[in-house]
Amino acid sequence: MNALDTTLSLLAAAVLGVVVFRLWQLPPILGYLVVGVLIGPFGLGFADDGAVTHELAEFGVVFLMFSIGLEFSLPKLMTMRKAVFGLGMAQVVMTIAVSLVAARLASIWLPQYFQIGWEAAFALGGALAMSSTAIVSKMLTERLELESLHGRQIISILLFQDLAVVPLLILIPALASHSSDLLQNLAWASAKAILVLLVLQVAGQKLIRAWFRVVAKQRSQELFMLNLLLITLGAAWLTEQAGLSMALGAFVAGMLISETEYRLQVEEDIKPFRDVLLGLFFITVGMLLNWRLVVDHLWLVLLLFIVPMVVKLLLIAGLAKLFGNSTSISLRTGLALAQAGEFGFVLLNQAGDLHLIPAQLLQVILASMVLSMLVSPFILAKSDVIVMKFSANEWMLQSLALTQIAARTMNAKKHVIIAGFGRSGQSLARLLEEEGISYHALDMDPDRVQEAQMAGANVSYGDAARRESLTAAGINRAAALVVTYSSTASALKILHFVNELNPSLPVIVRSRDDTDLDKLRAAGATEVVPELMEGSLMLASHALVILGVPLRRVVHRVQAARDERYESLRGFFRGASDAADSPEAMQVRLHTIVLSERATAVGKSVQSIRLAETGADVHAIRRDRQRLALAENMILQAGDVIVVRGTSEAVARAEQRLLK
Repeated sequence: MNALDTTLSLLAAAVLGVVVFRLWQLPPILGYLVVGVLIGPFGLGFADDGAVTHELAEFGVVFLMFSIGLEFSLPKLMTMRKAVFGLGMAQVVMTIAVSLVAARLASIWLPQYFQIGWEAAFALGGALAMSSTAIVSKMLTERLELESLHGRQIISILLFQDLAVVPLLILIPALASHSSDLLQNLAWASAKAILVLLVLQVAGQKLIRAWFRVVAKQRSQELFMLNLLLITLGAAWLTEQAGLSMALGAFVAGMLISETEYRLQVEEDIKPFRDVLLGLFFITVGMLLNWRLVVDHLWLVLLLFIVPMVVKLLLIAGLAKLFGNSTSISLRTGLALAQAGEFGFVLLNQAGDLHLIPAQLLQVILASMVLSMLVSPFILAKSDVIVMKFSANEWMLQSLALTQIAARTMNAKKHVIIAGFGRSGQSLARLLEEEGISYHALDMDPDRVQEAQMAGANVSYGDAARRESLTAAGINRAAALVVTYSSTASALKILHFVNELNPSLPVIVRSRDDTDLDKLRAAGATEVVPELMEGSLMLASHALVILGVPLRRVVHRVQAARDERYESLRGFFRGASDAADSPEAMQVRLHTIVLSERATAVGKSVQSIRLAETGADVHAIRRDRQRLALAENMILQAGDVIVVRGTSEAVARAEQRLLK
């Protein structure tokens, strides 16, 4: 196959793999690995494991290490130094130490498979010490656990694992030299690495900043991108010429740019290259897997899949416990990090190229690592159940948290439950206080909750997406619930429990855009507020004022746009205090109509009633305590609650048509 054939095969396979795994709600990295197995020389043979494939894969690692360097922040490391350099370092060192011992025992018990030296065992330990940042961070984000206690522990360990790859990429080639003077080789490799780092750090820092300033002044996106690729690949070439890994140079380049004001722009520009090339790297990893060999030694694959995961889980959980964490947090940390990781494949690939590990053993280990990553999302999804079974104090801790929430909301009535106490939640809380409306917020960040409580805010530590938390927060007595963070998955859980516990409770949901609008409304959301629309409205209003449009007209236009978008702003429910002859009577209002068994509309479709002729329209329909998606062919039933919108006269005509 020529270069074009190989590239097209890889790209086509990547697209198909990502689409399928996205549909299954699984990380794309797993799709790349599986696709690599299918199209590789040991599978269908659509792509070969040639020089072009290896070069593309190596570029993927280069851009991955560049991205890690961009995220490297010395102040951030200092704030997390105990968890990163304490717990993280202990995990990597102990995993390598356990691997050295395990390899020695395996060479005695299974000599036909594990006749490897301590150098190979060290490389394997480094590979097994890594966990999947892509899978774990995605799952933590979806479960809203990034800011939880165990989420912070997990991210700290992942951060040190990323940093540990740099010295491991230097050590493994030195160990593979098989020279009699190993210490001399290690010292020489370390000296070269330190020299290159010093040159790049001292000379590169000022040079990078000054050069980027010159490029940015040209105001050319094309030039900025070319310059970015030049610096990334140039630094990788420099370290390669020094006899070191290309990935090391890319890491240093990213680290230098992270200290400049262009970091965020660079991060956005490099992301497409990183994701595409990294995907091709994982495809090449999958292509290495000889599935026939794996089938022949399936028992060994399962052994190397189960034992390392269990050992790693117990090791991480034990270390987390030693560092002062509770049993439940330690278990959650171990469960999240028990699988193999992206950099594990990088180190394993390097060890294979250096012939440190026999080909047959490499295949078996590769298969076991892929299996561990495949099952990881399912383990994380069931982590709550697993922790409950093995941690006796987890029930007590959760019960205590729920008791604290219930104690703070015991006397609250007609209050607003705020899900999430970030910037949006805190702004809402201040406005409610100014209006004399009581509220109670639930948040998963313990530090934020503690500080807010000390400042007098009505906030508790708890997950609003859990039935118990909502019950403890007094959902049956609440006047409204507001979801202040944009997570459709969490909002749908909350809406499910609201429909179960208090179906008449108004729920306002924040979303990023209109993508999930229908899904959230069908689940029972009273209103969905998209961030992008509100941002565009404020942007337009400021622009119109600056251009000389009168403020009153700007306010009118913005309000008209909101009226068109938000149904709840297009009408109101009238009360007894509203006089029939008041000006408000001529405005649009909302009115609730319950269909009795003898109502005219029962058994008819919404379209056949022709409410538009009355001047009113259907705002919402609720049936069995759930809000239904509006459809012209929907057949109305006895007991349906119809909310109509229109002027007082139009609403009266609509009620007469529905009931009589």
